Amino acid sequence: MMSFKDAKKHTTLCVVNVVGTERISPNFIRVTLGGDQLQRLPDHGFDHWFRLYLPQEHGETTFDLPNRADTIGYLKYLRIPSATRPHLRNYTVRAFRPQARELDIDFVVHGDEGVASRWVQRTKAGDTVALLDQGCGYEFAPDTTFHLLAGDETALAAIVGILRDLPRDATGLAVVEIPDPADAQQVDAPAGFEVRWLPRPAGTRPGSLALAAVQAWTTDSPTTVSAYFAGEQALPAGARRHLVDIGVPKRRISFTGYWRLGKTH
Repeated sequence: MMSFKDAKKHTTLCVVNVVGTERISPNFIRVTLGGDQLQRLPDHGFDHWFRLYLPQEHGETTFDLPNRADTIGYLKYLRIPSATRPHLRNYTVRAFRPQARELDIDFVVHGDEGVASRWVQRTKAGDTVALLDQGCGYEFAPDTTFHLLAGDETALAAIVGILRDLPRDATGLAVVEIPDPADAQQVDAPAGFEVRWLPRPAGTRPGSLALAAVQAWTTDSPTTVSAYFAGEQALPAGARRHLVDIGVPKRRISFTGYWRLGKTH
């Protein structure tokens, strides 16, 4: 399974359309995308992620895009005139139905703050977007005896996908911090997993509850742990630091900061 470091190797670009949207909980809207080009998209499973190109809020948008996210590809993207250049964000597959050529994305909604949040509340069936495959981020060793997964609401789809696709005899702990108790989702986790949902009280720093849960965790077998941390950048950074301090090898920790507090995402 490829990891975050392999993302630039992927070249599948799909231009697709919105099929429909659904408010699935207080802070999440699910968008279903469809189109023939999805037949080219590999079904990586786990925390399959992609670059999502969203249309301009006003005027025409070009979706004649480079099929790589490396330096050359990004420079080509920047050469597109700003008036017609699509907005670029990163998202995770919530569900992929290759036979139906449909893909679901769960968007965290936070008012009109941010391009993606505004778009998802206004989009309708038939609207065009593009996605560029980036593979998976979670890299776990074959000798793993315990998986530790943690994230805030922006990592919910990734953690749920990992739980769905892990071997059924896998054991571990998954911690997901969410804005509202009703944002918890049904999870197809291995029987040996504890899945812990942590609703966040108003005014609490995002990611702080999940980070505290990781920092309270310890093990007598740190060298056979594999971990995945994602969300507001202080969470994965602090969680990784704690695991290294208790003896988990750095190479066994996959982590990424999806967003930064105080910066629109």
